[in-house]
Amino acid sequence: MNIDTDSLVLTALIAMAALLYSAVGHGGASGYLAAMSLFGLAPAIMKPTALVLNIAVASIALYKFYRSKAFSWQLFWPIALLSVPCAYLGGTITLPGHWYKPLVGVVLVYAAGRSFYGAKKHAVYNVQAVAYPTLMFVGALLGLLSGLTGVGGGIFLSPLMLFFRWAQIRVISGIAAAFILVNSIAGLLGVLSKTSLDILPKALPLWMLAAVLGGFIGAEYGSKRLANPTLQKLLALVLLVAGVKMIVT
Repeated sequence: MNIDTDSLVLTALIAMAALLYSAVGHGGASGYLAAMSLFGLAPAIMKPTALVLNIAVASIALYKFYRSKAFSWQLFWPIALLSVPCAYLGGTITLPGHWYKPLVGVVLVYAAGRSFYGAKKHAVYNVQAVAYPTLMFVGALLGLLSGLTGVGGGIFLSPLMLFFRWAQIRVISGIAAAFILVNSIAGLLGVLSKTSLDILPKALPLWMLAAVLGGFIGAEYGSKRLANPTLQKLLALVLLVAGVKMIVT
């Protein structure tokens, strides 16, 4: 990768991804992966790099949403209980993704359309109760997927929680931020159990700074200043981008 122009463009793309994704409580890993793939970075470098950036941005998003009381411990802990060890396990495994990525992409695109349509119809809905065993099963499955793909899992968790209406949209964003944070840490530890920190690119500090700045701005607006319909449309856009990326790759 050219150390000048290409690095600056990639840094700008990372900042933009962090801003958009953090506004809906996401860490932005799928955006970082897409940006890095445009510049031909090796998958072995992309996965841990995206997880490191994810940890930084998800931490900011969680702080902002939690302070705004957009969070639920009651929903988070059963989801995270099994997701963490499963994300670690997924981080240690490298599997071909040609069969499940298109399927997940279609699901995310559908969820994006449903979220956008719902934003035009109503921003508030009646929350549906969910049993702890269901949340634990979801956490285990999505944690494994998170570790395998190198993302924190928010792109999987958010549409699922929206579809079943387990919480209001801002609370979902706060839960997603926490889910992404713990899974990214576990997934990164899984990756590093098979390799070393030397695999991380030298430009990572610059990318980290860009991601933190973008993440701070996005989380600030997403956690406090955007109305629910706008937040739903942003979430729809995030899901659409992630879904299309999974389908085409």
